[in-house]
Amino acid sequence: MGCSFSIVGCGKVGKALGKFLTDAGYSAAGAASKSLSSAKAAADLLKTVRYSDIPWEITPSADVTLITTPDGVIADTCRLIAENKGFKAGSVVLHCSGALPSTILSSAGRCGAFTGSMHPLQSFAADNFTRNPFSGIIIAVEGEPRALTIAAEMASDLGATPLTIETQAKTLYHAAAVAASNYLVTLLSLAFRLLAEAGISGPAAYNALHPLIDGTLTNIKTIGIPQALTGPIARGDIETVKKHLVEIGSKAPQLTDLFKTLGFHTIDIAVAKGTLAEPDAEALRNLLGSKES
Repeated sequence: MGCSFSIVGCGKVGKALGKFLTDAGYSAAGAASKSLSSAKAAADLLKTVRYSDIPWEITPSADVTLITTPDGVIADTCRLIAENKGFKAGSVVLHCSGALPSTILSSAGRCGAFTGSMHPLQSFAADNFTRNPFSGIIIAVEGEPRALTIAAEMASDLGATPLTIETQAKTLYHAAAVAASNYLVTLLSLAFRLLAEAGISGPAAYNALHPLIDGTLTNIKTIGIPQALTGPIARGDIETVKKHLVEIGSKAPQLTDLFKTLGFHTIDIAVAKGTLAEPDAEALRNLLGSKES
């Protein structure tokens, strides 16, 4: 594809998008960042000599402008570029926030630009440009029809699968992503801390849990939720759950509330699976928390 793009905001996501769009045959019109040194580093990665700490110096020639700044300044950044006539008519302006809708870019419409968003459903914890982090993942796209088409094409050219979502669904979509990624880290932290209390820590803890985690994910993929659920709640083993709570309360009481909350919300999954009878479910609800969800 011969479309040119500019990057405004040169953090991990912006640099990764720029690098791999360039590799996919897109032409970099330039990079802009609050820090001139960050903009230059990104420009070097994108194989362009155009960089600036003033976004509207590099955006006017771009067919697509990707605003990859922190969420809190996306709207203001777009507005400032628009006020300085930094978007060419007919171009596309995309942001990459998972939580925010494309409507926060409405100021770009005054320049005749079309707006949308593309959010890579992936975590970017470190700069790593040796492999394409977009290959095989989902990139959620939404916005005006022209922007939606371009965003989907870009996602495909990056090796990802575009997923079109409704603009009004953006917040719940992002909440799901937070639960699957961020809260998974919290859940595994709970498991590792309990293992540490059992005398297993460091690499040994990871090596112990890794096959179990992989197996659970495989089961979810192949047979779905709730059939993938196993363990004491799924089989109505109330005595084992009681023993867990006593031991955690003794050795790691600060983890008790989280453990009980997770167990409480597991009860309905076990009931849906069909392996937990309602009397046992009620007993577990009384043990693990309030009857109110």
